[in-house]
Amino acid sequence: MSHQVQNLEEVDIAPVGKDDKNIHGIEHSQDVNEVHERDDVVKPPFVGDMTAEDRVTAMKMALTADPGIPPWSWRMVHFVLMMLVVLMCGGDAGFDGTVMGAVNSLTQWQHYFGLSEATTGTGIVFGMYSVGQVLAFFPTAYLPDKIGRRASMMTGHGILILGAMLTSQARSFQMFIWGRLFTGLGCTLAASSAKAYMAEISAPQTRGRWLGLQNSFYYVGQLLASGLAIPLGRKMNDWSWRGPLMIQAVPALINFVFILLLPESPRWLYTHGKTEEAANVLAKFHSRDNDINSPIVLLQLGEFEENLSVGADRRFWDFRQGSLSGNDLITYFLPVLLHQAGIDSPDRQRVLNFVNSVTSFAGALTGTWLTDFVGRRKLLLFAVTSCMIGMALAAGLLSDGGVQSTARANAGITFIYLFMVCYSFGMTPLQGLYPSESLKHENRARGIALQTWLGAACNLINTFALPSALEHIRWKTYLIFCAWDAVGVVVVYLFAVETKRLSLEDLDHIFEAKNPKKESFAIAKAANERYKREREAEQVHAQPGPA
Repeated sequence: MSHQVQNLEEVDIAPVGKDDKNIHGIEHSQDVNEVHERDDVVKPPFVGDMTAEDRVTAMKMALTADPGIPPWSWRMVHFVLMMLVVLMCGGDAGFDGTVMGAVNSLTQWQHYFGLSEATTGTGIVFGMYSVGQVLAFFPTAYLPDKIGRRASMMTGHGILILGAMLTSQARSFQMFIWGRLFTGLGCTLAASSAKAYMAEISAPQTRGRWLGLQNSFYYVGQLLASGLAIPLGRKMNDWSWRGPLMIQAVPALINFVFILLLPESPRWLYTHGKTEEAANVLAKFHSRDNDINSPIVLLQLGEFEENLSVGADRRFWDFRQGSLSGNDLITYFLPVLLHQAGIDSPDRQRVLNFVNSVTSFAGALTGTWLTDFVGRRKLLLFAVTSCMIGMALAAGLLSDGGVQSTARANAGITFIYLFMVCYSFGMTPLQGLYPSESLKHENRARGIALQTWLGAACNLINTFALPSALEHIRWKTYLIFCAWDAVGVVVVYLFAVETKRLSLEDLDHIFEAKNPKKESFAIAKAANERYKREREAEQVHAQPGPA
């Protein structure tokens, strides 16, 4: 190995009460051979005795000594290719929501099944996807812990392929809605497993960007679906809608194959007694030199041993441990909203749907990049506040009061697009990131399943109630979402905890505090001050003495 244990002294800090030990609890006088009885990793002996401030400072120092994989190395290329496979699990839902929004505007599809854009029948079509999400709660809560994150992603993609084949080849309305149910179940299982996987395999300093990108890939699927819908929608036969629905199976099929090449989550490996494999995965994807003795690897393994239990109880029904913003209104029913604003051309509606995908994706990418710098809490506050204002402005501009004009309608549509940009900027990156960070390993898969289930329940309300609401109360629908967003602003301000650049195990300790938000602020401030003192002391120590 190119980076041996003696290099740990590069990041020497002295946790309170433990001045005789370095960051990993390995005494300075120990010999390398005494530390490594085998070619294995030794747990830092005192991680369990460290204070929260000790652990946060230790993580900062470890990352300073070993910042991770070199940007242009083969291992980085390998890691990025792996992540692209996982990221596309987030693209599945975006493809589905947008392709169904586009299909919903096609008269070819409406005539085939005897539906229209905003009717109860349309609500059932969209609602069956949410029913699939609700049913996915049980496998999503159980399978990732039982068979692993990878196998759960594969299972989800297999079910999604089945759903895409049923909808694209449907000869009856019943066959179509069964396909919608399997599509929702498969998308949800794959995406939820991917969130747990991404949180557990990415390094602490880049976890926010990768997990934010995982959810932001919703718009990659959306771009693909809305782009395909433009030329295919111009065909005056059934392939105008069968084609996009069939193509939905292609990314899932590719992912089904390539997931086999991914390593398993290091935390899942550790809790299933595969410590050496977990160490090797951490070294390969978190360490600059692929070294299991790297400070960042040793520190994380110490945290694993302190916080994760090998063979822990995985009863999927045990939750004791630890979307109604308006986006569905726009994603599923944008053609209806455009029609109500006076844009009647189906072709132009599909083009504007594509534009919405582009602008939303740009917002999501920007927010994703900022998650590890600005922080989760500030992004959440900005996003929810912007959504509240955007819904209020759209309601006012699209209302029946005052002088109606094309300019006013266009302004209303502009604020709808701005709403989606702001939503994508703050909410999209954090929907998968924040819950994954806030949950313990024992409850991560189950917690994500519960979050998805609650989101699906909200989607059921949206998809069954929105068509009727749009038909009867029209612009007042926006006010409902505005009121809900106002509640969200208050909740985020009072309770949201800052989680950036902390290990998942450090976050466990913060959320166990009486006031997690206050605790996170205090620890971050103390650790930052201590880190600066440690770095200044190192620089003074490194300066040459007088000649």
